[in-house]
Amino acid sequence: MKLGLGLQFKLQQTLAPQLIQSLKMLQMPALKLEQTIRHELATNPLLEEIEELEIDQDQAEDNAAEVEIAESEGDTSESVDWDEYLFEDEEGYKVHEQREPIEERFEGTASHKSNLYDHLLEQLSFLKLSPEEHLIGEYIIGNISPDGYLAISVPEMAEELEVDIIRVESVLEMIQKFDPTGVGARDLRESLLIQLKEKGYEGSLPYRIVDEHIRDLDRKSILQISKMMGVTATKAEQAMKVIRSLSPKPVQGRFDAAAMAVIPDLIVERYGNDYIVMHNDRYIPHLRINSGYRNLMKRGSKSSQDTKKYIRQKLEQARWLLNSINQRRTTMIRVMEAIIDKQREFFDKGPAFLKPLIMEEIARVVDMNVATISRVSNSKYVQTPLGVYEIKYFFNSGIARSEGRDISKHSVKQRIEDIIAEEPPEKPYSDQEIYKRLNEEGIKLARRTVTKYREELNIRAARLRKKVT
Repeated sequence: MKLGLGLQFKLQQTLAPQLIQSLKMLQMPALKLEQTIRHELATNPLLEEIEELEIDQDQAEDNAAEVEIAESEGDTSESVDWDEYLFEDEEGYKVHEQREPIEERFEGTASHKSNLYDHLLEQLSFLKLSPEEHLIGEYIIGNISPDGYLAISVPEMAEELEVDIIRVESVLEMIQKFDPTGVGARDLRESLLIQLKEKGYEGSLPYRIVDEHIRDLDRKSILQISKMMGVTATKAEQAMKVIRSLSPKPVQGRFDAAAMAVIPDLIVERYGNDYIVMHNDRYIPHLRINSGYRNLMKRGSKSSQDTKKYIRQKLEQARWLLNSINQRRTTMIRVMEAIIDKQREFFDKGPAFLKPLIMEEIARVVDMNVATISRVSNSKYVQTPLGVYEIKYFFNSGIARSEGRDISKHSVKQRIEDIIAEEPPEKPYSDQEIYKRLNEEGIKLARRTVTKYREELNIRAARLRKKVT
C-alpha cells in the first residue's frame, strides 16, 4: 500500500501541466501542432493571433504586457473589469472579426481521414483511466511510429516522465490491445504474439514457435521445426500456415497517406560556408495575450469569484502554451544545429557521406535527455538543400567496411532492402545468403545482425516471403 501511494505521489508531482504540455508540443509534427494551436485559439479568449507584419512592432508591447500581467497577478481579481470582459467574450473579440470565415480557412478538410495517432487517442479516451495514466498513455502513443511499432524503449519513457517503469508497462499493455492488432509492439516477435493472442492462439503451437524460435524460422525446414517442437510435420505445417497469416506491419494499408502529410518543421539553408537552421513558421499561428485584456488589467470588477477564477486559469493556460511553443522551437533548432555539425559531409557532399551517429552523442552536445532527442527526431522533417528528410534519418550506428571506412547502419539496412527486392519470389534469400552478399561487398557484420536489421525493417523471414505459384 505504501509503495502504491509513493508512486502515485511522485507521478502527480512530476507530471505537472507545464511538463505535459511541453512534451506534447515537442512530439507533435507541424500539421498536428497547427491543429492544436487553432483549437486553443478557439477555446481560450485570452489568446489572439497576430499577422506577420505585426510581429516585430508588437514584440515590445507583448514583453511589457507580460511584465504587467506578472506584477498584477497576485491581485488580478481586483484589477480587471470582469463585467466588460464578459461582454466582449460573448460578442467575440476583435481579432475573431478580422479573420477569414472558418469555412474558407479549412476548405476541403471534410475529406480528412483519421491517422494512426488520432485513431489510438480515440481508443485511449474510452478507457477508464486515472488522469495520470491517461497522460502516460498519450505519451506512449506519441512514441508509436507510423508503422505501428514503439519507437522508444519503456525505460526511456519512464525516465523522461520520471515515473516507475511498472506504470508505463501497465498502460502499454492496455494500448497493445487497441486496433489495429499488433500496434505498440517493441519488435516483430511481440507484434506477432499480440496478433496470435487476439486470434485465440495463446499457448498454442504457433504461439510457441514465434515465442521461442522467431529467429530460426528462416533457417529451419518444416521437418526441423517439427523435430524442434516435438510434433508431427503435419502439425508443424499447420502452425506455419497460421504464422504466415499474420501481418509483420499491422498498420500497413489502414490509414490514408494523405492524412499524414509531410510538412517540414525545420528549414536548413546554406549561406556561403555556413548552414542556417530556421523554424518553419508558415503553418504555425503567431500568438499573443489578447490586447483587449491588457487594457482591462487596470480596472475594477464586480464579477463573481468563479468568473475571476476562470479568467486566471485561461491566462495561465495561455502562458503555458506560449512557453511550450517557444521551448519546442528552441529545442528543435538546437538539436538540428548539432546534427549539421556532426553530419557536415552529408550536407556538403550528399547522402553517400552520411556518417554513423547515435542520439546519445547529440544528447551530450546539447545537454538534453536522449528521450528528448528521440521526440525531436520521430515524425519530424527538415527541408534541406538536398531535399526533405525525417530528422531521425541522420541517426544510425556504424558498420565497418573492409577498406576501413565505416558505413552507416541506415545504408546497410537500405542495402538489405535492395537485395531482398531483387530476390526470386519463388526462392527468397535467407539471412545467410544476404550475409554472404554483404560480406562480398566489403560490409562486415554478423549473420545475426542481418536478422536483426531485417526484423527492424519489418520484413518477414525468407520462408514467410516465399510466393507459391
